[in-house]
Amino acid sequence: MKLHLKKWLLASAISAALIGCAHEVQPVSTLPQGVSLIEAVAQAENQVSIPYKKYQLANGLTVILHQDKSDPLVHVDVTYHVGSARELAGRSGFAHLFEHMMFQGSQHVADEQHFKVITEAGGTLNGTTNTDRTNYFETVPSNQLEKMLWLESDRMGFLLPALTDKKFEVQRETVKNERAQRIDNRPYGRLNERFNQALYPAGHPYSWPVIGWPEDLDRATSSDVKHFFQRWYGPNNATLTIGGDFDEVQTLAWVNKYFGEIPRGPEVKPDAKTAVTLDKTRYISMEDKVHLPLLYIGFPTVYAQHKDEAALDLLANILGGGKTSLIYKNLVKEGFAVQAGVSHPCQELACQMSLYAVANPAKGGNLADIETKVNQTIAEFEQRGVTNDDLQKVKVQFEADTIFGMQSVQGKVSTLAANQTFFGQPDMVGSDLARYANVTKADVMRVFNTYIKNKPMVVMSVVPEGQTQLIAHQDNFTPKVMPIAQEAVTGLTGTAFAKSSFDRSKMPASSAAPLLTVPQLWQAKLENGISVMGTESNETPTVELLIYLDGGHRLASLDKAGVADLTASMLNESSSKRSSEELAGALDMLGSSISFGASGSQSYIKVSSLTENLNATLALVEERLFSPGFLQADFDRVKQQAIQGLQHQLSDPNYIARAGFKALLYGNDNPMGVSSNGTVKSLSALTLDDVKQYYQQQYRAGNAQMVVVSDLNQQQLMPKLSLFSQWQGEATQVAALGTSLTHPKSTVYLIDKPGAAQSVITLGKTSLAYDATGDYFKAYLMNYPLGGAFNSRINLNLREDKGYTYGARTMFVGAEDSGEFMAYASVRSDVTADALTEFVNELTAYQAKGMTDDELNFMRNSIAQGQALEYETPYQKAGFLRMIQRYQLDNNFTAEQDNIVNNISTQELNQLASQLLNIDDMVILVVGDKTSVEPSIKALGYQVETVTLAE
Repeated sequence: MKLHLKKWLLASAISAALIGCAHEVQPVSTLPQGVSLIEAVAQAENQVSIPYKKYQLANGLTVILHQDKSDPLVHVDVTYHVGSARELAGRSGFAHLFEHMMFQGSQHVADEQHFKVITEAGGTLNGTTNTDRTNYFETVPSNQLEKMLWLESDRMGFLLPALTDKKFEVQRETVKNERAQRIDNRPYGRLNERFNQALYPAGHPYSWPVIGWPEDLDRATSSDVKHFFQRWYGPNNATLTIGGDFDEVQTLAWVNKYFGEIPRGPEVKPDAKTAVTLDKTRYISMEDKVHLPLLYIGFPTVYAQHKDEAALDLLANILGGGKTSLIYKNLVKEGFAVQAGVSHPCQELACQMSLYAVANPAKGGNLADIETKVNQTIAEFEQRGVTNDDLQKVKVQFEADTIFGMQSVQGKVSTLAANQTFFGQPDMVGSDLARYANVTKADVMRVFNTYIKNKPMVVMSVVPEGQTQLIAHQDNFTPKVMPIAQEAVTGLTGTAFAKSSFDRSKMPASSAAPLLTVPQLWQAKLENGISVMGTESNETPTVELLIYLDGGHRLASLDKAGVADLTASMLNESSSKRSSEELAGALDMLGSSISFGASGSQSYIKVSSLTENLNATLALVEERLFSPGFLQADFDRVKQQAIQGLQHQLSDPNYIARAGFKALLYGNDNPMGVSSNGTVKSLSALTLDDVKQYYQQQYRAGNAQMVVVSDLNQQQLMPKLSLFSQWQGEATQVAALGTSLTHPKSTVYLIDKPGAAQSVITLGKTSLAYDATGDYFKAYLMNYPLGGAFNSRINLNLREDKGYTYGARTMFVGAEDSGEFMAYASVRSDVTADALTEFVNELTAYQAKGMTDDELNFMRNSIAQGQALEYETPYQKAGFLRMIQRYQLDNNFTAEQDNIVNNISTQELNQLASQLLNIDDMVILVVGDKTSVEPSIKALGYQVETVTLAE
């Protein structure tokens, strides 16, 4: 967890630009009884900040309000100052488990209704847990605010009457599935929990994983969970933050009505910030189902907001913050590592200087050699010292990151909520600026000598199974096993239960839906015919420019698969004028980013810049695009990274499932059936001449279109884009797709992943190509209750009812000339056959009977009202423009979509379900441990055919 945005100096020019966007803080004349105004902070002159008002209720609940009327939405965040650090030894996982329990209904909110209510209101929601806090948040149209306060208050004050043993057991299984999916079944997934056991003393609150140890979860009882809630989820340990377009007086009245009656919980005191020290360097190692060896090194340092934190952050950036860093120069540039970097993540109680390097097997992959290189790099820094450019670079980076972070209400609310929870000060941008502006070269060297130089560290080696000879050093540390705490919580005193003075079972009605404003776009052409589509967005002084080029992976022959990605990677390297490090340094000094990339059907260039630095940023785009260096040394390094990266992906069951599913649908003789990453064989055969040839075919003006979102208008922007008028070349024709494959019925294709903790199940077929108002769009509406929302049939069945998976979905995905339907989930290995049966049953039933009228109404409300959230950030606006541009849509196509949503009948949608969801037409793929899952699949009556991915 990083408690704030990256923290460097902001320029006064940017401050002034933001001040122009700020709203004046108006006093609230009459406060509801029991509500106290703590402080009102307006936008300060010549300083970047987030204006807010802070209140407190009589029960201790802190309330922060931030007005932002730029879009008709509100973001609500409830942060509880409780994470895994509040747990006890042998009792881990409670905070995260409770994150799940809080979505299971409360006394006045029925089971499964929390997701349904918010989704039907057109909103999005989630919850997250880390070591130090748990937060729940939703973004909804502004007319839904009262309903959100009703929901959040009911689970804060009235959760326990609805907490049953059955709900507890289901959510415990869901958490186990989450652990299996995110940790046990993921390459390097167990790294952090093993590393933290070595870095922190036994019993330290950061020494166990946030998700919990499996045996601790098995040990927990529903009574333990209830006691954990009573101890930590009182209003006096919570912060309610609301940002967006709302009436302040009305909002305070609602807050007091819904939250004011909830009694205080037990008193909460901050945990001690005890310095973490090591007696000697600790070596640990782990074998994993990975392709690439990885070295991870950590030094204990300070804690968040410590006086040395800022200087340590600068040190991390110098050592390993991108292509200009020492770690990149010595490990990645020299080919010893595929990836490497340094960071200084901070948490409430402790920080650490973290270094990682993913070894390149082509250089032997021995982690002892990597450790030597890291130590040599640290020694080199001591001799090199700190330069003026080091300080200036990170100051400019923070300038940009801060501005871009203010593009969404959620970003600002999250910052206010976190800072209040941990430091009691919602807006700390100004104080952080002062801290970081005052860091000197001497400060950086001082913290280096204090925390890094010749200090003990933890060194962890993660190596492929059976290759222990690659570890950096023999293990010399074993974590101490702590006795299991007798009680799940301490400090639980007498608890009072909430009583309500009004009928909470009545869900608040919504006011009229807010008026939506679709971005007003403009269109123009450069002198060479390149189409430009743009819109003006005045909330931040920034520019988002995206250049799309038709072609991508499909432009290359199949034996050259991967060349589109490789060419884009080469364009991110040296130009003919400057090295990649020099170009990266120039971008750092502007706070800009330029990224070349490629996908299945297009290549692209993504440019983000502060408006004041646009001209200089575009000059760098021009240099990279028109004067590529295409150096052999860059190519050899980038190609090796691509090969090793692909082999790493081939250890990930989810990647295997995606690539395998496409191969089964289209075959290996169709570009849709071969990953745009290529294969190990195709990548190994590529040459620098192949890249140069592909560049000449792809990067032509005739293939290009542009989308731009900025606070500049068309007249101001077009002259700046005129440099692209020199771009020449006709459009390149992309070959038509071949036909898809057919497969026998009642066959399950199995890709063996020995020892996999989960099976990845995918069912699907080729289907509709994209359209905005035809059958494809209607199929999206039809699918919504089936598997397109959290509370869809398939997810509620497999996750909430059965506890088989962390999540299950269905979707239609379409492009100009192709499309697929797919249903997928990662499930516990022991229930693979049962989960497959449920998938088939749900799809078969939906095809036969379709949705109900209630599901139709739910879909209508959710999609219609959700439009209020679709155009908030510049990047969202750019996506909207690109959709119009790419598919040649009418500028008002959303009005026709609205008409379809509001008037389409259940009968028409169910006819589509009948046509498009025939299970006999679908391919079924399972990626999992063949030995354990094959017998149960065969017992269902399926033929099982084992297949492999093309190499």
